[in-house]
Amino acid sequence: MVVCGLACWRCRWLLPLLLGLAIIMGIIALAGRGWLESESEPYVQQASLWESCTRGEGDPNWNCESLMDYGWGRAAAATYLVGFVILVICFALAVIAFSVEILRFNFVRGIGGLLFVVAAFQIIGLVIYPVKFTEEIPLTGDNMFSWAYGFGWASTVVVIGCAFFFCCLPNWEDEVLGNIKPTYYYSSPERAPYLN
Repeated sequence: MVVCGLACWRCRWLLPLLLGLAIIMGIIALAGRGWLESESEPYVQQASLWESCTRGEGDPNWNCESLMDYGWGRAAAATYLVGFVILVICFALAVIAFSVEILRFNFVRGIGGLLFVVAAFQIIGLVIYPVKFTEEIPLTGDNMFSWAYGFGWASTVVVIGCAFFFCCLPNWEDEVLGNIKPTYYYSSPERAPYLN
């Protein structure tokens, strides 16, 4: 019977796949217009990482204002975008690291360190945005930080989890490479008298 845990060489593609999932969620966060939305009808407020849009109750057209005109808007976008670019680099490095038969464990630990940097940049962007947005942009009606903002946090949480696994993976080097002999446990000495 073969057991495939996290430290199993056959399961080495789980971590790069999780990084790929974080990239997809990051793309949704970067492109989504649902960072801030009106909570209920009439839907008069909508914002993305890049712009804030409002409209009158009966008006079908959105009037949009770029958040790049604000220093905090540029800072939030830049920090989240820098984190995203480093995440894409980490994904490429992880694919390369796990494609090589002789896995370089110090290289894997370096990817984990970079992923902590990614998480730091993304958290900075995700904290700057709501704090400064609510201070400096006039809000109309009841609003909530919505699905695209949630995808940004989901991407960050996956990155943090992967960072821990990449940093801890070298501790299981022998298990991953199959260098440990299996240990068999017997239920009673009668069944295995030669162990005494």
